[in-house]
Amino acid sequence: MNWDDIRVFLAIARTGTLGAAGRSIAQSQPTMGRRLRALEASLGHALFQRTADGFVLTDEGSALLLHADSMEREAMAISRELDGSAARLEGLLRVSASDWFGMHVLAPLCAAFTNRHPGVTVELITDARLYSLARREADLVARIVPFDEPDVVQRHLMHVPYAVYVAREKATTGDAPTHLVTMDMGFSDMPDATWLREAFPQARVAFRSNSRHVQAIACAAGVGAAVLPRPLGDSHPGLKPLAGASSPPGRDVWLGYHRDLRRLPRLRALLDWLLERLSERVA
Repeated sequence: MNWDDIRVFLAIARTGTLGAAGRSIAQSQPTMGRRLRALEASLGHALFQRTADGFVLTDEGSALLLHADSMEREAMAISRELDGSAARLEGLLRVSASDWFGMHVLAPLCAAFTNRHPGVTVELITDARLYSLARREADLVARIVPFDEPDVVQRHLMHVPYAVYVAREKATTGDAPTHLVTMDMGFSDMPDATWLREAFPQARVAFRSNSRHVQAIACAAGVGAAVLPRPLGDSHPGLKPLAGASSPPGRDVWLGYHRDLRRLPRLRALLDWLLERLSERVA
């Protein structure tokens, strides 16, 4: 049984479509379909039922999934162990973060790191999705929620202050905002979103987005006041902190990596680089 075919099977089982599965493992949709047909032919069983809503596991597919998950865990453990023993400061590092944090905090630091260590390639993935460290979807993940996975080592990276921003021409009026720009309903219970509603209870929510960058653009266009991370808000030419506004709650950022990679030289070097540079910024 070909491991590459099992990877295709797992991707389809997890996403439900050939297109999404192909994107998750960097394969084309025709290749995914061809590999699946080859796997089903070699096993003599249909692994999926093709429906209008996507691919649904058959009984045989469900049975294979249990073993395929185990195969993946073992394959990833081998990969992590071999990478963890590598001595040279070269190779690929996948780093995952939210869009604004990746752009305004990590991108310049990672670029400086690769200039210092040209043998290392940093792949910075900015996405709201939480990437799996166990499946090597990412080697290093930055997020605002502490890690609770048993095989993940985490380090506190930094505390990010937030502020209330308005369009630059409205920053000095001192008037309470009448309209707000905030998170979408899926993230409406985040501390800063809750604080914004409580701080300005008479204001109407005029714009929502799950993207901090989109919120910043709407705020700069004069739609309303927004709570934004200061590394993002302070760098936007069309925004200024609202005069006289109190400070909303900030957030801590954590870095996590799989314990099997704790001896990987390039990961240790990047981790130390980020911690050192950000500690200098805070100081």
